Amino acid sequence: MNGVTLLEVTGLKKHFPVRKGLLRRTVGQVHAVDGVSFTVAEGKTLGLVGESGCGKSTVGRAVLRLIEPTAGVVKLNGSEITHLSRSALRPLCRQMQIVFQDPFSSLDPRMCAGDIVGEPLRVHGIARRQERQERVAALFERVGLGPGQMRNYPHQFSGGQRQRISIARALALGPSFIVADEPVSALDVSIQAQVINLMMDLQRELRLSYLFISHNLAVVEHIAHRVAVMYLGRIVEYADKATLFARPLHPYTEALLAAVPLPDPALKRAKHRVEGDVPSPIRPPPGCHFHPRCPYAEARCRVELPELRDVGAAHMVACHLQ
Repeated sequence: MNGVTLLEVTGLKKHFPVRKGLLRRTVGQVHAVDGVSFTVAEGKTLGLVGESGCGKSTVGRAVLRLIEPTAGVVKLNGSEITHLSRSALRPLCRQMQIVFQDPFSSLDPRMCAGDIVGEPLRVHGIARRQERQERVAALFERVGLGPGQMRNYPHQFSGGQRQRISIARALALGPSFIVADEPVSALDVSIQAQVINLMMDLQRELRLSYLFISHNLAVVEHIAHRVAVMYLGRIVEYADKATLFARPLHPYTEALLAAVPLPDPALKRAKHRVEGDVPSPIRPPPGCHFHPRCPYAEARCRVELPELRDVGAAHMVACHLQ
């Protein structure tokens, strides 16, 4: 990858115990994230895509230590943060922030918008009250809101405006890395474009790095520099945006791209129909997890797990057929 690496994730796993009975005995594990590795360069965006339930959001939360990883290593600016205590991690929280999917449920309805954006400054003891108000007013203007709206409550804003408040809150501490977890999926299409363009402008202005999580490949194509495709807790393809969209190598990536609408009806994508449902992450299939739905599956695919390997030009794919 070109550029300075800001975030490096190696072998990240998150397994959730399945408990049953009166004594709540553990009877299994949900393999939500099962050995994910990737990097995010300074000032760049990595798009993490896949169907609902594939583990995308769990990756984002585990990277930020909002949930504790089962295994793996996460490094920020070369420093490992995976095993830091909460007190040692606290100063690093200023460098890592998150924008959630639903701006309404992620904003406290009892707090006015100005207090919501200024809360990170208060929690970290940054600036006195008057200076905090000035900083918050500047953040409101930066994300396209008026300082006069600082006293309004979340229910008084539209969905797009609420997401702008969420972005302003994430920017309050001057982070270098932001996890954007489906940040536009709850918005109308026209508003989606405005929010995406805002995030891209902020990236250029502030040299931000994003882990942009989405199931919408059309949105990812617009904002990402590199793309990682997840299926059932694993990354199955990982490449720069232009390469992945022009020459997908994994059958699952082909199927995702085939489902993206094209602006010109005269254009046609090759259709790769995927049969069946996503298997249970409690009992993932042996071998390649995608083989029960893959139209090209061979005997080897049913028993041998393919490794994610470089097939040239930093294009990585986990498929026996490549």
